Amino acid sequence: MSKSTRATLAMEKAGLAFTVHHYDYDPNAERIGLQAAEAIGEEPRRVLKPLMAEVDGKPGCVVLPSDQEVSMKNLAAAIGGKHAAMMKPAAAEKLTGFVVGGISPFGQKKLVPTVIELSALNEPHVYLNGGQRGLQVRLEPKAAQVALSAIAAPVIA
Repeated sequence: MSKSTRATLAMEKAGLAFTVHHYDYDPNAERIGLQAAEAIGEEPRRVLKPLMAEVDGKPGCVVLPSDQEVSMKNLAAAIGGKHAAMMKPAAAEKLTGFVVGGISPFGQKKLVPTVIELSALNEPHVYLNGGQRGLQVRLEPKAAQVALSAIAAPVIA
């Protein structure tokens, strides 16, 4: 497994303080974020999952706790749109340059609007995918929001 990825390089360039955590990725896990939380021994609410979506046909990224589901209505409203839908996995991989299970909000090939679940900002630390399956990075959620220029909004269903 690589020690640095496009995501970790982007985080370093942004001046973020973070630590890297490797775990055994299970390709058969029903919910990747929950499997990651269990593998690293962290509360699921602190292991955030980035999901790629389309809002009014335009790409966007939403970051929320791994034990929650996104409200498409709230996501669309947060970005200023009317309709949101999950992006197909192949389209998400092509847009981000990462494989599903390794998509990070940092270091994506194309800059897209990003929304972070408001409640995640209350945590002392969170984990995000580091741009590779089996790689999580731990950082302060507010620092992540600032570095991503992310909109903070309630997006949980």
